[in-house]
Amino acid sequence: MSHDTQPPVPPDDNQLIAERREKLAGMRTQAKAAGTAVFPNDFKPEHRAAALHEAYDSLANEALEPQAVKVSVAGRMMLKRVMGKACFATVQDATGRIQFYITQDAVGPEVLAAFKQWDLGDILACEGTLFKTKTGELSVKATSIRMLTKSLRPLPSDFYGMADQEQKYRQRYVDLITDEKARNRFAARSKALSSIRQFMVANQFMEVETPMLHPIPGGANARPFVTHHNALDQEMFLRIAPELYLKRLIVGGFERVFEINRSFRNEGISVRHNPEFTMMEFYAAFWNHHDLMDFTEGVLRHAAEQATGSARVTYAGKEVHLDLPFARLSVRDSLVAHAGLTEAEADSAEAVHAKLKSLGEEPPKHWGLSALQFGLFEAAVEEKLWQPTFIIDYPVEVSPLARASDANPAITERFELFITGREYANGFSELNDAEDQAARFQSQVANKDAGDEEAMFYDADFIRALEYGMPPTGGCGIGIDRLMMLLTDSPSIRDVILFPALRREG
Repeated sequence: MSHDTQPPVPPDDNQLIAERREKLAGMRTQAKAAGTAVFPNDFKPEHRAAALHEAYDSLANEALEPQAVKVSVAGRMMLKRVMGKACFATVQDATGRIQFYITQDAVGPEVLAAFKQWDLGDILACEGTLFKTKTGELSVKATSIRMLTKSLRPLPSDFYGMADQEQKYRQRYVDLITDEKARNRFAARSKALSSIRQFMVANQFMEVETPMLHPIPGGANARPFVTHHNALDQEMFLRIAPELYLKRLIVGGFERVFEINRSFRNEGISVRHNPEFTMMEFYAAFWNHHDLMDFTEGVLRHAAEQATGSARVTYAGKEVHLDLPFARLSVRDSLVAHAGLTEAEADSAEAVHAKLKSLGEEPPKHWGLSALQFGLFEAAVEEKLWQPTFIIDYPVEVSPLARASDANPAITERFELFITGREYANGFSELNDAEDQAARFQSQVANKDAGDEEAMFYDADFIRALEYGMPPTGGCGIGIDRLMMLLTDSPSIRDVILFPALRREG
């Protein structure tokens, strides 16, 4: 098509749907008269497009056609060329596409006439033999062909596709039919998740399942979704994190556990946030935050290699080096490296406060030096961390579940992993002092009473579990959706979630 040729105006969808419904009505009448099914369920394809291409693409037709290789294939018709006594159809199955060649001599005039009335999107079953066309395209010379499913809605046209991004999210089923990149993206997600599971099990972690309905929300500072259980007549909360249940299992004697879980947070929606999301949390007895950082590097590196073939990936046009050792930088030192503070200023509450004010931030009056440093890190540093960087030494005030440092009680043995300016993981040496944990819960309750909707509840049963004794433990959560954004070079979290949260239509 020349550049100055205008694409045709697509017919009205309602008209096309009406025409297809008329065809289906005719098919119902014919099927009733013949005693057959309109939507038959008796065909089982023995071959897949990708496997056929892999096995036979290298052969010339002179070598292939005499073999009379018999195949049976099914898939959705994506392209169609109608001629006199011969027609071509390109059909797509889960693995790829292959062409059917339908002739009157091979299938009979009635079947050929019926095929000419079939539409793009219809799902077809074909049996025949393989050959190559004059242009060298592997094809199935049909000896029989029939329709398994009538498509009542037209697929997006070549010209108009699914250009509307929100429509792609709302109608993911159409997006997957028409966009090979979308199919590959979710296949890569599946491969990465499988590889993570294998990696965890190979390192002696046991996969477990914990509740999604909680009597008390816990494990993170977040606003929960609230529901009501009728039989128990009590308020329940959708899980915001599995942390407190997984640590109960460490108390119970399982020394390494992990869960790839769906969690829910009743918060804003953005290119980085979906209210329903997937993360992996894992806990290991007798590990500290340094062990966790080493292991987290290994998890991400392994997932990248399995999903993409390399631990060096490209995101938004820039390389990300998952193959190299990840940097480690304290919150305080990051201000010197990335926020323009001197060593002396980084240790001055007044200087950090002034820097925050200059950025338009208004820090709470009760913040001490550690909290001010963390606030400036979030405001000025986080977005600059493109290559994998562990930020460590978080203040106690923002880490209610982490163990305080023995050397400096104002900070915790906690890290967060940042890549491409985003948080990917959060981990720490767990707090196993029941009395300290109870005091921190009480502090969180005070914050909640003061209006902080994301502050934690007091979980008496978790305190009771800690009172039985939890060994020294390290725990970490990895955001699976954000990891998949990185591995598939996707700009939005909605691109890597099959069915993201959207405002209801209409």
